[in-house]
Amino acid sequence: MRADRDIIIIGAGAAGLTAAQYAARANLNTLLLEELAPGGQCLIIDNLENYPGFPEPLPGIELSEKFEEQARRFGAELQINSVHTVTKKGKLFTVDTDDGELTSPAVIVATGAQHRKLGIPGEEDFSGRGVSYCATCDGPFFKGKRMLVAGGGDAACDEAMFLSKLSDQVIMVHRRDRFRAQRALAERTLKNPNIEVRWNTEAKVIRGDAKVEEVVLFRNDKDETYSEKVDAVFVFIGSIPQTQVVKDLGPELDEAGYIVTNQRMETNVPGLYAVGDVRATPFRQLVVAAGEGAIASHTASQYIDELRGEAYD
Repeated sequence: MRADRDIIIIGAGAAGLTAAQYAARANLNTLLLEELAPGGQCLIIDNLENYPGFPEPLPGIELSEKFEEQARRFGAELQINSVHTVTKKGKLFTVDTDDGELTSPAVIVATGAQHRKLGIPGEEDFSGRGVSYCATCDGPFFKGKRMLVAGGGDAACDEAMFLSKLSDQVIMVHRRDRFRAQRALAERTLKNPNIEVRWNTEAKVIRGDAKVEEVVLFRNDKDETYSEKVDAVFVFIGSIPQTQVVKDLGPELDEAGYIVTNQRMETNVPGLYAVGDVRATPFRQLVVAAGEGAIASHTASQYIDELRGEAYD
């Protein structure tokens, strides 16, 4: 049975777009599927200042356009098309989309992860204008400012520690009376003089005019509500990896639900690769995602050569 494409990439964020570029450059018939718009997390970054090669901050959407242009220039095809499921029979994957089924011997999953949100008034309104889900991306814009961190796990503590290097006015709120983070990390956070931890406290409303100006907090053990002036709200209450489309394939997942791969981006399913925020990784950044996309396409190209009997030492 002849496949429709050499490789299908699901998700057009930084990881997927880079994977498409490298696959197309390797002369693979490459199809990139995205259900919304290419760019992924780039699209919600107002000013990106830490991507290598761009010394001046640039809008995330501008970088995503450059990613897309480059991938298309090398011959990758991009379709706006929703994927429902991916199955495998023999050596071919079948990708079920809104426009029908497509087959390929290799699939790269770059579907990302959704940040868990507080779900409170003002959160959506001020996203990118003081509400952030990435301290490394946006923290430097609030150097010396008053910042609030919501969360109590490893990510919240890690990000609060990062922000504490930028300001001595970091307030950390957690709805319980102790952190869920690893003990050593929790202790370092509590000992940090630039971080004020407030237990049993929840953010309820985010307010402001053109940008974040204050947050309404609720002290759940005392049933008290009060307002706090802040310049930014950083939310770290977990992420939801988007693995639904490949669940029938049974890729190995870690305890948080992220897809486990080796250093070559290979999953436990031959021909299936995972990159970017859907992958189990210690550091989620655009530059990391792009690197993973390049690795996955290189590895997939070798795998496809082996299937064709064209591999060589």
